[in-house]
Amino acid sequence: MKLVFETDDLDAFLEELATVDFHSSPVKEKIAEIQSRAASDEEQAKIAFEYVRDEIHHSFDLDSDIITISASEALTHKEGICFAKSHLLAALLRGMGIPTGFCYQRVTRKGSPESGYALHGLNAVYLPSRKVWFRLDPRGNKPGVDSQFSMTPEKLAYPIREEMGEVDYPNVFSKPLQEVIASMRDSRDCHQLFTKRPETLTI
Repeated sequence: MKLVFETDDLDAFLEELATVDFHSSPVKEKIAEIQSRAASDEEQAKIAFEYVRDEIHHSFDLDSDIITISASEALTHKEGICFAKSHLLAALLRGMGIPTGFCYQRVTRKGSPESGYALHGLNAVYLPSRKVWFRLDPRGNKPGVDSQFSMTPEKLAYPIREEMGEVDYPNVFSKPLQEVIASMRDSRDCHQLFTKRPETLTI
């Protein structure tokens, strides 16, 4: 897939945001730990990705009530849905000088069109050493989901089934979608958020 970028300005993909708070204490500490383990941007990105994928649990998988939104919240609570996990991965990578954007897919909520649709969040990452953009999905693996650190081919969490109305959007944004953040802030708990997530990408 050819990615479509909101802007050609790489600095926009390094910006600190309220949701991508890489100067917060817990995120800074994790960044320092990753940098102590690896020097190259590729190895740092791989460690960060695998940490968020494997050690930050998906709130829906946990049947949790908690909604985390910012990177620091997800890191502190060690959980978040796909959007929060993408915010955390972006914070870790941006804090190490690795440009990172936000991507979305439209997937079925429970595997069938009858269950309805919801946006799913993931990341696009630029490695300066390789001068390449590629997508990573830190959603978290489980039976039937196997996301990996892979440039070519992509190994994302969900195979998109167009015949079922699912959509893989090529857009790469420098900031999380406002409607996504609003749905997280306006939901009383994760159970309500499951059905309140935006269903489609509107540009």
